[in-house]
Amino acid sequence: MSSKQCCCFVCVSEGEVGIIENCARFHKEALPGCICVAFPLECLQSSVSLRVQQLNVSTETKTFDNVTVNVRVAVQYRVIPSKVEDAHYKLTSPQHQIKSYVDDVVRSTLPKMTLDRSYEEKAQVAKDVKNQLDEIMHEFGYEIVAALVTDLEPDLKVKEAMNEINAAQRMREAAQEKAEADKILSVKAAEAEAEAKYLSGTGVARQRQAIVDGLRDSVNDFSNDIQGTTANDVMNMMMTVQYLDMLKDVGHNPANQTIFLPTSMKRS
Repeated sequence: MSSKQCCCFVCVSEGEVGIIENCARFHKEALPGCICVAFPLECLQSSVSLRVQQLNVSTETKTFDNVTVNVRVAVQYRVIPSKVEDAHYKLTSPQHQIKSYVDDVVRSTLPKMTLDRSYEEKAQVAKDVKNQLDEIMHEFGYEIVAALVTDLEPDLKVKEAMNEINAAQRMREAAQEKAEADKILSVKAAEAEAEAKYLSGTGVARQRQAIVDGLRDSVNDFSNDIQGTTANDVMNMMMTVQYLDMLKDVGHNPANQTIFLPTSMKRS
């Protein structure tokens, strides 16, 4: 609304409270709706909003470990309905007043904390801002609904260093995990190889046992069928047969380059 309206009837919008002055002095408050004023002595000087308003404050300060940070605080405030007169007349600019107190609280709180702790204690910083602001601004007719630390941003070089530290830490953890995985793979491979060798040895032993059993049965059957033969005769015959089979396999191999030497040749 305009700064001054001198008329018989004035209107106050919903969510606001009108300030009626009589001869330039505060006279009464006007509730929303149509109000009758005694012209020309009375007039509607202005209206005070009762809605919740928000002020964004950006403060630069240092932490305990000498890191420059930019803290952004969102302050939500409103006029106390019972103190409309104080809110209108005691402060020329409540926003500047609130900003000054936020700067003071932040610059007295953050220097006591390290950068890491500042991130952890954002809620506590916001609580301190709200409590101190609420106590101070209540005297001027304002209520602090909430104070939120929306951002805490260190210097660009510090952010880059923090990101590098974080990246190095994650790379170290990844390397440890990879080494552990390689270790598990190596152990499993060794266990698998040992198991394979054990099974292979067991198979060879069983194969040899089967050959021995077969030879024994063959010798016994041959000796029983042909009287007068001994076990040595049967073994010599079987070795001769295997020798001939070997010669046959060697002769049919197209890539064979085997040279046979007489067994009677003596070395010089």
